[in-house]
Amino acid sequence: MSANELWKGVTGVSNAGRKRGRGRGAGVKRRRDLNRGQVIGVGKVNMMWPGLNAPVLRNGELVRQQSQPRDEQRESRLQAIRDQFTDQRSFKLTPLERGWSGNRLPGRSIGPPDAVDFETFEGFDTTVLELKTVFSMTATAGRTRHISCFAVTGNGAGLVGYGLGKGNTGMAAIKQCKRRAGQRLIYVERCDGHTVFHDFFTRFAAVRIFVERRPRGHGLQCHRAIREICHRVGISDLYAKVEGPTDNVQSITKAFFLGLLRQRTHQQLADEKRLHLVELRPEADNYPRLVASPGGAPVRSKEQIPADEELDFQLHIFEGKVPLKMPPKQPFYMKLPCYQTHLNKVKHLKNQEQVRVSLLAEHGEVRSFLADQYPECRAASAALWAEKRQAAEDDQEQDEM
Repeated sequence: MSANELWKGVTGVSNAGRKRGRGRGAGVKRRRDLNRGQVIGVGKVNMMWPGLNAPVLRNGELVRQQSQPRDEQRESRLQAIRDQFTDQRSFKLTPLERGWSGNRLPGRSIGPPDAVDFETFEGFDTTVLELKTVFSMTATAGRTRHISCFAVTGNGAGLVGYGLGKGNTGMAAIKQCKRRAGQRLIYVERCDGHTVFHDFFTRFAAVRIFVERRPRGHGLQCHRAIREICHRVGISDLYAKVEGPTDNVQSITKAFFLGLLRQRTHQQLADEKRLHLVELRPEADNYPRLVASPGGAPVRSKEQIPADEELDFQLHIFEGKVPLKMPPKQPFYMKLPCYQTHLNKVKHLKNQEQVRVSLLAEHGEVRSFLADQYPECRAASAALWAEKRQAAEDDQEQDEM
């Protein structure tokens, strides 16, 4: 009886059991190659066999068959070799490297693109955005199955590209999309090295994206595919709202790339309007800061600017259009009559907590605005003044008696 037949008798499952899910999972018994690690002529009994595991002649003398001391470590070495190829332990990744969902590949890093003509992609990293199975119908082969992979690569300094690859296996599709992403690189301008130059609207097919710039330290508040693209570009602060099919990763990527390429730098805006571009930031108390000035032509004077010309930065960027921002929906109970009754009851408590915090921060205690004129109004000394008042009343009663 062969080894395959023996292992089939141990690990085999009937057709009825296989339909019920048996023979799969963590507790299934797996085959082991018991011949792995063994050498012909070496067994439990350590013997010297001339011509098999030892030379026939040694120093001109004929070597005879003889026994040798027992090898105590042989069984443990064989067991370790067999367990090395049978134990399937999952390779643990850090939380930042696990991807978007479970053990799936989208969201994971697959390394830099392959070198092309001795040109290595140093500092580049590639992230898979989509990995799916596709089918194609042909007249000769019928329905064929392929793997489609969509990835983005970049060096984190403005150089970025994306690619789509297909293959019969997942590894072939990954290699193809990574190679194509490295061959289609573009350079994206960044404002101060961390965000976009201005807010913009972009679209591709049915996907619409509203992108807004954010100050340093805000982070990336956007779709997970846009977040990975920003990591590859080198953008660390951004807000993006996606409208339309949010599961169409390829359309989202193409729309965001179109928006990045169509944005205009501060110098381009200044040259276009022939005016100084001044920036006002709330974190700088809206102190005006000159960002760019026209280089080729002189600055226009106030008399040269038409009265109907739009000088607002946001309206100029959006070409006179304003993004529609719907107000947040109110809860249902705010329309009920009982809610108005509740507001009337708690009206005297409005802003009470904020006033208490402000008094503690400014004066170190909860006090009235009359505390300086009437010290007995202070909460800390209220008990002391009460004792003094009681003592004064007692003295007055004793004098009357």
